[in-house]
Amino acid sequence: MNYSHRPVLLAEAVAALSSTNFSNNAVLIDGTFGRGGHSKALLNLLNSQARLIAFDKDLSALTNAKQISDPRFTIIHSSFAKMAQYAKPNSVDGVLLDLGISSPQVEEANRGFSFRRDGPLDMRMDTSQGITALQWLEQASCEEITEVIKTYGEERYAPAIARAIVALRTAEQLPKTTLGLAQLIAKVVHSREPGQDPATRTFQALRIFINHELDDLRHGLEAALTLLKPGGRLVVISFHSLEDRIVKQFMQTHAKVVMPRKLPIRAKDLPPAELKLISRIRPTTNEVALNPRARSAIMRVAEKQAPQI
Repeated sequence: MNYSHRPVLLAEAVAALSSTNFSNNAVLIDGTFGRGGHSKALLNLLNSQARLIAFDKDLSALTNAKQISDPRFTIIHSSFAKMAQYAKPNSVDGVLLDLGISSPQVEEANRGFSFRRDGPLDMRMDTSQGITALQWLEQASCEEITEVIKTYGEERYAPAIARAIVALRTAEQLPKTTLGLAQLIAKVVHSREPGQDPATRTFQALRIFINHELDDLRHGLEAALTLLKPGGRLVVISFHSLEDRIVKQFMQTHAKVVMPRKLPIRAKDLPPAELKLISRIRPTTNEVALNPRARSAIMRVAEKQAPQI
């Protein structure tokens, strides 16, 4: 089936990157190609000498990317965490990271991301490698399951959910499908925020853990800072507090100048911070009305500073 996917903050992300006035041989990185919305919009702005390098772990995203017959465009089957392997330091004009999961991934039941559609408990972004969520639940200890659900889902019922999973596993009745797991969770989680399914936080936690999403984000941010040339922009769109907290702290940390202790140095003699904070943008009410999944999105923009000579 074909599912529509509406890129979140599309115009705002493109504007944030293009405001740096791309050079003739500009190089951009789209760290999460998805269904190509951001990549296609950026290609429309680039001249014939520019390059756009896109990354995605999802094989279905690669299939969509192959439909773009543009010599300026390259798609790489890998995590954006490894972008430093494909570009030189200080050579990139802009990096865009659109985090999270796409609508088609959620809607395709066989991917195992949705607690509303019955499918196998897979949850892998890259189905060509790694263990599935079910394989992990079949062997993880109660303590490990608790820690993952608590840390990556911020779920206060994590211990009870983990105990219920292990109890059914011991009885050889562990659910092997998404709806089965969601029903198990619903029996344990008796209170939840209005409009939120009891399984929301646990499914988020398992997905993040199985795909190493937060580790990839940390490595990707560091790589982006290395690759960006002075004046280049880093644009990151996140969809939950765990992601946004990492992005916010990274940008704020690199936007500070650390004053050396006990050294006779004046503040004006210090080198500039590595990053300059540009903006923090939320979707408009109109965008949220058209695309409810945009409601939690936050876009942060920072610009790499030139070193002092």
